[in-house]
Amino acid sequence: MTVLRSGSATDVGRVRKVNQDLPLETDNLYAVADGMGGHVGGEVAAQVAVDALLQVFTREPTKAGLAEAFSKANHAVWQESQDHSELRGMGTTLTAVALVGGEDGRDVLALANVGDSRAYLFSEDRIVQVTADHSLAEERMRHGEITEEEAAVHPQRHILTRALGISTDVETDMWELQVRSGDRIVLCSDGLSNELSNEELAEVLATVHDPGDAAHQLVELANQHGGADNITVIVVDVLVGEEPSADGSVILPIGARAGAPLVVGRESGPGVGTATSVAGGLAQGTRLGFTGKGSALSGNGPRSGEFFLDNTQAVPVSRATARGSVSPSRVAEAPLGESRGARRRRLGIPRRITVRVVLFVLLVAAIPTAAYYAIRWYAYDNWYVSAQKQEIVVKQGRPGGVLWFHPRVVDVTSTTTSQVLPTDLAQIRAGVQEPSLLAAKRYVTNLHSEYVSVQNAKRAETNSATTTTTTAPGASPTTTATTAAATATATTAP
Repeated sequence: MTVLRSGSATDVGRVRKVNQDLPLETDNLYAVADGMGGHVGGEVAAQVAVDALLQVFTREPTKAGLAEAFSKANHAVWQESQDHSELRGMGTTLTAVALVGGEDGRDVLALANVGDSRAYLFSEDRIVQVTADHSLAEERMRHGEITEEEAAVHPQRHILTRALGISTDVETDMWELQVRSGDRIVLCSDGLSNELSNEELAEVLATVHDPGDAAHQLVELANQHGGADNITVIVVDVLVGEEPSADGSVILPIGARAGAPLVVGRESGPGVGTATSVAGGLAQGTRLGFTGKGSALSGNGPRSGEFFLDNTQAVPVSRATARGSVSPSRVAEAPLGESRGARRRRLGIPRRITVRVVLFVLLVAAIPTAAYYAIRWYAYDNWYVSAQKQEIVVKQGRPGGVLWFHPRVVDVTSTTTSQVLPTDLAQIRAGVQEPSLLAAKRYVTNLHSEYVSVQNAKRAETNSATTTTTTAPGASPTTTATTAAATATATTAP
């Protein structure tokens, strides 16, 4: 079982203030994309490519899945540029390494590349550039048309021959890396490789043990050398490897035109990569390679890539300044009357709106909605009797309110503040809470009834006192009553 650990660093160059580089780090997939096509187009292209890469590879984490992910990423970037006219001509480089299962059951690293973002293998204190830059000058050099020194200063060193999103199809270079414990893989944009040599890379990788610290130090060193472009670096450490070969780590090119497997050995000076062909040949030095695509190994050499072209002709699109206006040279013919959805399915572009996305949006929307109604229920699940000017009213809510839910008057009773006892009125002004509106109304009715009873009692007491005091002068109440009775009797006699 192979165990990996990674660290990354990115920095916006001194010239370009918008970062078109985009790193990706997961447990088993690492990638660097360097967008092109102006500030907006470059960022969009890199983001679309990385999103498609991650989505497809997650479904099929194999070597074939990584190759398919590059194809889908290319389609996604190309389709995005077709759907939005302001993004026409955008593209991106993409270099990715993934932990997958090998044919013999052991873990291996699958490496894929399009463009001039590089991948290096650092093993036994020696570094080898695995990927081949897809620039016009580099490919002319690999075919023997110019020398390495001429390629370093060639006017076409800034022109890419391959990038994602320029047409409907793209050819991806791939390798299988059988790594050992202690090996390091470096993925970087051209902002780093333009500034640092292989020897400088090897020195940092050999002396800085933490992958995150190593990535940051490489970025800092590139900035000290000029830092004219965006710089992105990912350093992946192999903590536990499968020990595939006693001679060294194996680099196995994948593809119909791939060359023989190569072994990174120990038979050269410090910081210089050595690759030995398993088939028997030997090549030493920092530049090693085959002429077939998908199999080349090449070393350091300054190039940045300001424009690119596809496999047939140059399509100049600015990588550092404004977006180019020239459309891709190869556009697939769409069937007559093809709908937008059918076109996306034909190109293998993932749907933007899926059932999972809809459910997630609904869930996110349901949480604040549920919280709103819960608070609203608590705020209004209460009634209390209160005095409002000369009226006694029933309010629904909590005294003082809860958040933005304030009490509201739901009933104005026929009882006024002068129709309840003073002691009860003091309680009402403080707010008397009841469990329901009916209970609140019954409470007010009872208070009024109590007030009426007290008033009637007072009135009866007053009437009784008046009758007792209206007696004849000098006579007692008893005598007066008797006399009145006698008189009445006499009056009724025949």
